[in-house]
Amino acid sequence: MFTTMHTDQLLTLVQWFSPSYPVGAFAYSHGLEWAVDARQVTDRETLKAWLETVLRHGAGRTDALFLCAAHGAEDTSEVDALARAFAPSAERLRETVLQGEAFCRATRDVWGVDMPAMTYPVAVGRAARMHSLPLDQTLQVFLHAFTSNLVAAGMRLIPLGQTDGQIVIKDLAAICIDIADTAMKGSLEDLSSTAFMSDIASMKHETQYSRIFRT
Repeated sequence: MFTTMHTDQLLTLVQWFSPSYPVGAFAYSHGLEWAVDARQVTDRETLKAWLETVLRHGAGRTDALFLCAAHGAEDTSEVDALARAFAPSAERLRETVLQGEAFCRATRDVWGVDMPAMTYPVAVGRAARMHSLPLDQTLQVFLHAFTSNLVAAGMRLIPLGQTDGQIVIKDLAAICIDIADTAMKGSLEDLSSTAFMSDIASMKHETQYSRIFRT
């Protein structure tokens, strides 16, 4: 499914998911920092495999479903409560809550809209609905930005060269589109997460001795 987007809508999405938008995404590794420290992720191929699992079977898929539900809801309070309950660890809850609060604050201040604090995917879904942004492309750009942020973390942690990092982002782009399409056909009844190693990594990161990322 593809929806024609006006230039102003496209540029709104570009602004929201730009590294300059003050949500602090650069500070979170989603457990990847522990995975690198534990030698679970060591190069381009293992980073790609790790992130593909997160996208297809972990937060990529579940956040897409939460975003869809928020986009279609008049009242997002129940969707937001479920998103908080679904977080598999304290740090992952903090990640989605703090990024969501920052996104709501920036969007409220810049666009002058009513945006109470919500978890990140719920906040994006709500804002996209308020701005009449196409759901399919909002999902695609949201997932692409999530992927790009984790690749950037991997580039710093492994370390990985910029070209290799860009190859991973390119290779995962089609998966972002596929997940977005699947999420639009689903509902919160389809919620599940089987990216167990990623969840464990986020728990292990809470007590990691030396770290540079918040999650």
